[in-house]
Amino acid sequence: MATKKPTYFETVCSQLNFSPKTWLITGVAGFIGSNLLHRLLLLNQKVVGLDNFSTGSRSNLSEVQSLVSSKQWNRFSMIEGTTTDLKTCLEACDQTDYVLHQAALGSVPRSIKDPLSTNYSNIDGFLNMILAAKDSKVDSFVYAASSSTYGDLKTLPKVENNIGNPLSPYAVTKLVNELYADTFSRNYSFHSIGLRYFNVFGPRQNPNGSYAAVIPKWCIAMINNDEVSINGDGSTSRDFCFIDNVVQANILSAIFDPEIHQVFNVAVGDRTSLTNLFSLIKENLLSQNVIYNHDPTYRDFREGDVLHSQADISKASKILKYKPSHNISEGIKETVSWYLKNER
Repeated sequence: MATKKPTYFETVCSQLNFSPKTWLITGVAGFIGSNLLHRLLLLNQKVVGLDNFSTGSRSNLSEVQSLVSSKQWNRFSMIEGTTTDLKTCLEACDQTDYVLHQAALGSVPRSIKDPLSTNYSNIDGFLNMILAAKDSKVDSFVYAASSSTYGDLKTLPKVENNIGNPLSPYAVTKLVNELYADTFSRNYSFHSIGLRYFNVFGPRQNPNGSYAAVIPKWCIAMINNDEVSINGDGSTSRDFCFIDNVVQANILSAIFDPEIHQVFNVAVGDRTSLTNLFSLIKENLLSQNVIYNHDPTYRDFREGDVLHSQADISKASKILKYKPSHNISEGIKETVSWYLKNER
């Protein structure tokens, strides 16, 4: 039987394993940050984490610790601080090869309710980090951008060089991040990569609170046999992207050497309606002997939301050699299993 040829990403991971680097992850205790930490430690990398635990969770770090060896965990060092302090950012970037900047105050509704805090965290914090990375002469700077940058653009799928008007303060901050990164590329020849995430989901995503994302919120509601509410009529659709795809995109971006500032969509290139998402989660729970018999309730569309979102991922596929490892069905299966195990 022929040996299966490794994917490009698998080859990259193998090379990293034999040639460890030092990585800085901001927002390391968050959903995305902790998943990046987990993968990098499994690859025997040295990781510095920066987080002020305003939205991140110490339990996320504890879970990662339980999933790696003690030798791997000892390669991780933690700085408790905020990206809004330049001195802390400089300290974190010192002797660092790659920066993965994930720290931000997320949520469109939160930004509408409190634009000042969103601006302070997402713009001031970003400027501090990219300035510290430049001054520290890191090899690469990769940052979390957002599909919210496409704003009111109705054309599908979304292509990187064509955006609309932002619909929320959060979207404004993410657009400003891209503008700053482009300016740093032009003025200082400090080239970075922005990753426009599309509705990321997966293990360790917080299901609680008024700003929780739809998938963890619904998973917990259905597990507990509680009501599920859909904003709008259920036709709203999103390009839901499993966390492993995002981890892959970050690592591939870190090792890539751009000649100018670049932005890439990170998604699957498909879209799923909220009605179909509801059915998919329900079916996966049923396959694990959890029965949810309720119909969803419908309420008004959420302020600041777009109706449909879908990414064109051809640019990332061509340049970064990004290839999603999980589609929506595969991702939901792993996610539901995690919530059943960890959140009951």
